[in-house]
Amino acid sequence: MTGRDRPGTVVHVIEVNELTKRYGGKTAVDRLSFTVRPGQVTGFLGPNGAGKTTTLRMILGLDAPTGGAATVNGVPFRSHPRGLRHVGALLDAGQVHAGRTAAAHLSALAHSNGISPRRVDEVLHEVGLAEAAARRIGGFSLGMKQRLGIATALLGDPPVLMFDEPVNGMDPEGVLWMRRLFRRLAAEGRTVFLSSHLMSEMENTADQLVVIGRGRLIAAESVREFAARSARSSVVVGTPRAAELAAVLATAGASVEPEGSPGAEKLTVTGLAADRVGALAFENGIQVDELTTRTASLEEAFMELTTDSVEYQAGQPR
Repeated sequence: MTGRDRPGTVVHVIEVNELTKRYGGKTAVDRLSFTVRPGQVTGFLGPNGAGKTTTLRMILGLDAPTGGAATVNGVPFRSHPRGLRHVGALLDAGQVHAGRTAAAHLSALAHSNGISPRRVDEVLHEVGLAEAAARRIGGFSLGMKQRLGIATALLGDPPVLMFDEPVNGMDPEGVLWMRRLFRRLAAEGRTVFLSSHLMSEMENTADQLVVIGRGRLIAAESVREFAARSARSSVVVGTPRAAELAAVLATAGASVEPEGSPGAEKLTVTGLAADRVGALAFENGIQVDELTTRTASLEEAFMELTTDSVEYQAGQPR
């Protein structure tokens, strides 16, 4: 891969500006705006039906927007000649000709995009499919098709990469390999935009998040910032005067619970930041031995902050 060799004057970004898509009376994407920058993995999150795949399709020019625009490096993707050299994408691993071999599939794409035939062997080796190059795709497992889809995305050595649910069907080894691949691609200075419903993978892989619900933007920030917005974030404080500090913090509006067994000298505090807890302890002459912020997991924050954007609620009364 040669991501570092590209001229530093070009910044490859995905820009979405007031993007809107309607199907009849239904609005799938609603005035959505965000930017995906190079050098980091940006996760794309949202409940089922939030508009993630529709957004990715509009960025790639597969669906026409009702309003707004999506550009790659300042122009619509369709304006890029030989598109695989500019953007590599995996949207649906099953959208391949089952009767072709993996090598034939990639060779056809390489020829149509002016890519050296040598890249076919290189990317098949990169994704672990070198020994399956001559096998027909119809006999591939879902995980193998995902690997082939990633090989297709990498074929043109593009600066921008987009993946929609790429870990579906992957075994644990494959998930770990994919996680490392995405982080390496970002470290090479590429723009990596990754949609997934697996919160644990996003927490381990993504640097930034774009979160949408019902087609609208909920958040565009770092993983840590998003998790910190959860009401489940708390502060753990250790002190030999736990009862006294608990009273001080409660007066300041915090919710305070003992941490661990009764009589323990630790408290779990919600409603106040760690610096405020420390300041109140200092002002009241109370010794503090531990002061730790405990943030919610990405999954907890996601469930809490998107609860009003879930289109299909299981177990709800009719």
